[in-house]
Amino acid sequence: MSASYSIAILGGGAAGVFAAIAAGEASPDSQIHVFEKSSTLLGKVLISGGGRCNVTHGCFDPHELVEYYPRGQRELLGPFHKFACGDTMEWFTDRGVDLKIEDDGRVFPVSNQSSSIANCLLEFAERAGVEFHLKSGAKRIDPREDGGFDLVLDSGETKYYDRILLATGSSKRMWDSVQNMGHRIISPVASLFTFNIRDPRLKDLAGVSVPSARITLPVGGFETEGPLLITHWGLSGPAVLKLSSFGARWMAKQDYRFNIYVDWVPNMDAEDLFEELNGHRKDFDFQRKRVISNALYGLPLRLWKALCTHARIPETANWSDLSKPVVRRLSETLTESSFQVVDKSTFKEEFVTAGGIALEEVNFQTFESRLQPGLFFAGEVLDIDALTGGFNFQAAWTGAWLAGHAMVDSPLHSD
Repeated sequence: MSASYSIAILGGGAAGVFAAIAAGEASPDSQIHVFEKSSTLLGKVLISGGGRCNVTHGCFDPHELVEYYPRGQRELLGPFHKFACGDTMEWFTDRGVDLKIEDDGRVFPVSNQSSSIANCLLEFAERAGVEFHLKSGAKRIDPREDGGFDLVLDSGETKYYDRILLATGSSKRMWDSVQNMGHRIISPVASLFTFNIRDPRLKDLAGVSVPSARITLPVGGFETEGPLLITHWGLSGPAVLKLSSFGARWMAKQDYRFNIYVDWVPNMDAEDLFEELNGHRKDFDFQRKRVISNALYGLPLRLWKALCTHARIPETANWSDLSKPVVRRLSETLTESSFQVVDKSTFKEEFVTAGGIALEEVNFQTFESRLQPGLFFAGEVLDIDALTGGFNFQAAWTGAWLAGHAMVDSPLHSD
């Protein structure tokens, strides 16, 4: 007969609810209590993906999957071999939620409704006997010398639990509580943000996008490539979000003021591009064409005109009118446009931060504290974050699954 435990899970988001289900299903005799300080469960699940819930990503190789995590790459490799994207998809489909993988790899419910995911989680939490306590925040956690914890609630009530899991995200109060147990907290900074840029080249270009551009931040040593979007406030799109994620800490230290370089034609070597452009001056098919009115390399005409204007190409100039130095200037503008970032803007509904409990203090086989037995972690309370695309949710599902089983001493059986 399996042992039974009294378990408190702090935080009613994706990680907290999923851990509760895992523990409750693995140990039906255990008492699983989820405490949520707000009046709503699964808040981020409901708003994620524009209300569709980007539940995970169609990436099934753990070694490839960890590459999407600027912080937590090494630590998540083992856990992803036990429960990763394919396991998440199987878990939901087995429970009646049909999922689809979109062209960019993101996974959504076929219904395109985040409520499909939330309702499934709540239904199976109820079946697992999980008890929810809404509007019930925690003040602190006091470990007992003989094991277990006293949980002090906002109401003033104190309750004893054998084990506690923190799925409280960036809650300063809970971080303070675990610091009192000896844990180190990595100060949180923003991740996944767009760049505020004030530059005449971008004026009136809001909404213009390119399918692929290379962004380089040579001082910080960062480089990314991918789709790029010009906005009213500067630059956005997957290339910018990836750069902001991997460079989050460095950018915070610069107070979000630094220079980036954009290569608008990343599939061509800079010198090859110059030679090709220079050849247009004597090419019969190009000689009489007006430079500024005929965009090249798939660039939107509005953007091409702005870049040509910056390269000081006359509006009426044909290719045959250009001198070699002017062509060189255009080539450099296309491959090395410098922009000064002056601030950041949060990306849509993504409230991702880099920071949290130091990873070396966590046993990633179980997601249990190495310093305080019986204390577990899952989700954004840890110093783990990922690129946009369902990866942050996947880290939450994985940690919650492993922690949920470990809290009730239920061994995992891998295929």
